[in-house]
Amino acid sequence: MAKTQSVRASLDKQPHEVASMFDGVARRYDLTNTVISAGQDRYWRWMTRRAIAPRPGEQILDLAAGTGVSTVELGKSGAWCVAADFSQGMLAAGRFRKVPMVAGDAMALPFADNSFDAVTISFGLRNVADTDLAMREMLRVTKPGGRLVICEFSTPVIPVFKTIYMEYLMKALPRVARAVSSNPDAYVYLAESIRAWPNQRQLGRRVADAGWAGVKWRNLTGGVVALHRGYKLGS
Repeated sequence: MAKTQSVRASLDKQPHEVASMFDGVARRYDLTNTVISAGQDRYWRWMTRRAIAPRPGEQILDLAAGTGVSTVELGKSGAWCVAADFSQGMLAAGRFRKVPMVAGDAMALPFADNSFDAVTISFGLRNVADTDLAMREMLRVTKPGGRLVICEFSTPVIPVFKTIYMEYLMKALPRVARAVSSNPDAYVYLAESIRAWPNQRQLGRRVADAGWAGVKWRNLTGGVVALHRGYKLGS
């Protein structure tokens, strides 16, 4: 059996390093996510779909969609949903899913202005080298009045739980990943990037500064994950 090359990005998030890292985890990515989240990944996808509230006939862009599992969830609404990711390996691993897939960089989206009724990104904004540019790109491709939903790891709001969670991130998560992931070193980066990520209020300010209106957020699983929402002004 061929041995999978271990690839880990650094926190400066060079696009070629991040894409290569995700190519390396693609084969068992969905399984690993379910294991390390104790099944919460399914709940987070369901809550993201509820926050977007896609309707039949709408066009939805699912960024950092990976293998397309989140896109399938969104498509249950009857909306037309496209999966976009800059990891060719991730898209290839999800090619069996019956959703349109496009290779694309969140900092230079291959879509026209005002194309989508809603744009969403789950657990991907944290991996973009210039998150503010990415949020402006999302704004550009969203129709006036359209909406944004960001689902991302965040900061637990209960102090005792926060301490336990951070210990899990740095110690237990890499060990679990070694048991199930095709590129366990990538999950060391995952833990480090979560710890370095802005908290809920800080991210909310950055979303608003990128031009999104009415920015609000909701904590899931005690703040382990947060959903940030906004909309594009105009009609």
